[in-house]
Amino acid sequence: MTLSRRQALGAAIAAPLAAQAARASATTPSLPDKASFAPTPIAYLDSASTHPISLGARAAMDAYVAARTLDPAAAALRPVDRAATIAKFARLVNADPDELCWVQSTTMGEQAVLRALGFPHRSGRIVTDTLHFYAGFPMYQELAKQGVDVAWVQARDGRIDMNDMAKAITPGTTLVSLSLVSTYNGFQHDLKAVCDLAHAAGALVYADIIHAAGAIPVDLHAGSVDFAACATYKWLMGDFGLGFLYARRGVLDALPLADFGYYGFAAPGAPPGIALSPPQTHVYPMDPPGNEPVSYAIRPGTLGHFGTGTYAQAVVAAIDHGLDHIATLTVPAIQAHAQSLIAPLRDGLSAKGYRLITPPGTTTPLLTALLPNAKTRLADPLAKAQVRISLHDHHFRIAPSIFNDRADVDRLLAALPRA
Repeated sequence: MTLSRRQALGAAIAAPLAAQAARASATTPSLPDKASFAPTPIAYLDSASTHPISLGARAAMDAYVAARTLDPAAAALRPVDRAATIAKFARLVNADPDELCWVQSTTMGEQAVLRALGFPHRSGRIVTDTLHFYAGFPMYQELAKQGVDVAWVQARDGRIDMNDMAKAITPGTTLVSLSLVSTYNGFQHDLKAVCDLAHAAGALVYADIIHAAGAIPVDLHAGSVDFAACATYKWLMGDFGLGFLYARRGVLDALPLADFGYYGFAAPGAPPGIALSPPQTHVYPMDPPGNEPVSYAIRPGTLGHFGTGTYAQAVVAAIDHGLDHIATLTVPAIQAHAQSLIAPLRDGLSAKGYRLITPPGTTTPLLTALLPNAKTRLADPLAKAQVRISLHDHHFRIAPSIFNDRADVDRLLAALPRA
């Protein structure tokens, strides 16, 4: 068989990547784990924005795409068990699989929770804070314009003070919405303490855990949080377009359905889970008779309440690999490795005169410093040094991950001018 130029080029690119993925999976990874990722000249310290996809995850996604193209070589490959992937994430965050379902993004999960609670068409108070996801601020401002009582807890010295939170959670509060780990500066809430305050006032709690899951230990059951969501393109090492939505068992019992979709309904008597067992129609030739167009049951758990349409199934393969990788390394080891790099970064930035806005003692993998006109002042020197961090108008954020080492830290510090 003669290969076309495109096929030959694709094979030339794919072969070394496949070989690297095979080598990486043949041994137990250690930290820093560079072997599991493609070589790059860039000191990439921006995993809080988008985490690189590992070679193993790429191979898993390639296998899915091969099957979708009806490649005969893919016929022998075992497809990813989506229920098993949900169960792996459940173990990571100490939840039960039936408390989880797929969601397209963190924000989609947060909006689904708001809809389930009846917002914006109901009265009730929502408490949020200024270290929540900043791109979600307009959502709560728009709810306020539509008559929802939205209270903002202001940050003090890069933290949300529990006394301020307690003052804001008044009787009649319906929901407290927060980021477990702030995307702005890495501040971490005491989730159990917030939930205790909220529950005492009769309120529920939603937590955005996109900067927590896979990076720090997360225990949703111990935290008593009612809802949580995250996408997978950050610390879970997946990709855009897919994540998880959590609802604590029993919380949904009193809430009417607000989302309706293919995955939330099943044939009457179908077993629980995400296996397809579509509702029984009564309108097509040879259908059994029925008084309605379709007979169906609402699936139990979070899936029945929030399961809607199709989702990015190629990403399931990447997430599945990422969850296995995290389980092998263990979250405490991942967290300790990040802190071993955050410590010299703190010292080096302080020595150069930068004001750190990440509170001392923070154990998340994000470190943020203030700098007027940061994007304008730092873009060129960092590009010349081939260093990647997250640059904003007046601050910058550094986020090391499992593949980074001290050489990456030293290169960044050498490239940064004095504040």
